[in-house]
Amino acid sequence: MRRVLGRDDLPAGFTGELEPDERVLAVAPMPDGASCVVTTWGIWTPGEDGAHRVGWHRVSKAVWGAGVIALVEADEEPAGGAVVLTDRPVRRIRLTEPGRVPEVVQERVTASIRSRHHRELPGGGAWFVQRKVPGRDGVVLQVRPDPGTDPAAVRQVASDAAAALGLGAP
Repeated sequence: MRRVLGRDDLPAGFTGELEPDERVLAVAPMPDGASCVVTTWGIWTPGEDGAHRVGWHRVSKAVWGAGVIALVEADEEPAGGAVVLTDRPVRRIRLTEPGRVPEVVQERVTASIRSRHHRELPGGGAWFVQRKVPGRDGVVLQVRPDPGTDPAAVRQVASDAAAALGLGAP
């Protein structure tokens, strides 16, 4: 049964707790003996308080090169039925035997995006991205402002855009 549920591939010592419908897609060892686990819901990496999952909808950028995934996770701030994103610093995840992890990460991040477009706003602009959130029906409207864009304008336009799309509070 564990195999059917996609749990058989969890590495020894994995401390995360998968959702009932979350399946393991790929696993790669890290130099410290821990593992990077890629699931249908996101990418799990070890953290100070145990395994930490970044949902696919919160991955702003993931680049593979020289044995490292450079991962940028975004924080979300509600703005009506949308969320405004702020990127965290790049996190470098070194893999000793990457296997399919880089490929699956790229596929999953790309597949989470339903649409995207850029709009000019006071002081700059913003990317408007509709993304699928694992475990939820529908999409979330994410707004990523360009540097220097008026934050109040971003929040208002994000909220108005979500309302126009019929999206409620996330």
